[in-house]
Amino acid sequence: MSKKIPQPTTPPRERAFLVGAEIHGHKQLLPLEDSLTELALLSDTAGLQVVGELTQKLDHPNVETYIGPGKVQELKALSEETLAEVVIFDDELSPRHQRELEKALGTNVRVLDRTALILDIFAQHAHTKEGMLQVELAQYEYLLPRLTRAWSHLERQAGGGGGRAGSTGGVGLRGPGETQLEVDRRSIRTRIAHLKRELEKVEAHRMRYRAQRKRSRVPTVALVGYTNAGKSTLLNQLTKADVYVANQLFATLDPTTRRVDLPGNNTALFTDTVGFIQKLPTTLVEAFHATLEEIAEADLLLHVVDISHANALNQFEAVQDTLEEIDADHIPVITALNKADRLKSPETAREILKSFPKAVAISALRGTGIDDLLQLVQEELYESYATIDVRLPYQQGALISLFHELGQVERVEHERGGVVMHGRIPGRLVAQFIPWKANSHHTQKDSSRVEEEIREEEV
Repeated sequence: MSKKIPQPTTPPRERAFLVGAEIHGHKQLLPLEDSLTELALLSDTAGLQVVGELTQKLDHPNVETYIGPGKVQELKALSEETLAEVVIFDDELSPRHQRELEKALGTNVRVLDRTALILDIFAQHAHTKEGMLQVELAQYEYLLPRLTRAWSHLERQAGGGGGRAGSTGGVGLRGPGETQLEVDRRSIRTRIAHLKRELEKVEAHRMRYRAQRKRSRVPTVALVGYTNAGKSTLLNQLTKADVYVANQLFATLDPTTRRVDLPGNNTALFTDTVGFIQKLPTTLVEAFHATLEEIAEADLLLHVVDISHANALNQFEAVQDTLEEIDADHIPVITALNKADRLKSPETAREILKSFPKAVAISALRGTGIDDLLQLVQEELYESYATIDVRLPYQQGALISLFHELGQVERVEHERGGVVMHGRIPGRLVAQFIPWKANSHHTQKDSSRVEEEIREEEV
């Protein structure tokens, strides 16, 4: 008689209770209800089971517990009733908020905020050495001001990166009169410094790679957009590649670059990048600096928008805000309104198109609208020209030659240490000339600044 072998069971997911507050006068791209819906999706992506939510409208956050004392008591009762193991706030909590809330809710409940949740998701999805380094750095910079005496040492893995937290600097060696908390902080600062040095090497490698691409004269197109907008699906459709796709937030962290053929026998390099989100943690933006530079150095941005989403316009604005934060808002943009097949009628799509700049309605999954999109990319990169004034030091000979070779030079003025050039250049080259851009009606102060830059270049 055969004996049935017991199958392994899936461990139960941690139970999470969500908390959101609407602060009077604070700009929030999404309404509170929609922001909590997004937080629930983030929680699900992190492997948590959402068991309830609580909201409150406030004139300003409570100094000690973020939400009011009465709501804290209500939250305690609800978390006990739903057997919640973790409470997640939709905004970033200060170290004091987190500490006081954990005291009030009891030892059986952990308190997290949106930033910690996103960091946890990034830690799960980082697969390359670079991604692991970036996530670990962001985790440590978030953790450092939150260390308390209750911190159970530094023996847990903090997102990868090739070493345990605290493995650099020697946690066990304590100086005279030095508390364990001070030792832990010193150990984390040492680890942060090490991670930054490692990421500087990564950034140097990326800079060499980008310089090589620019010398090849093949323009680059960075796919940007809100998380889960369909960027990876679009890249697969354009290149018949096999970039990982999942119907969840932050499925793609590490940039992927593929060559795409354009109309007119031209080509471009398309790079899929990490998705953006409202309230993107500052620590992540800083840690992912090298990766985000792939966007800032692109010749063209292809902004993918999930047009079927109820908050498509708000998500569009969230991405625009992040592009401004990473100094990429000067790069030409075209918009791909994805998932148009989910709209009720073509008329709806045509109306929506009017709200977005240089937009094409597509379905990355079904392949509709792709030809129109590629034609627009072709026109923007190879057929459209931008009027520009630049003041280039003679040391920037490659850019001077590039302007003469591919641009339409209308006026050249030679000055001490450099040259002023006025004319039109292909749209794909604008990003390379932005650092040297000069207004033809510049003030004396502007002129002095540029001359100073030229002198620095000479040195």
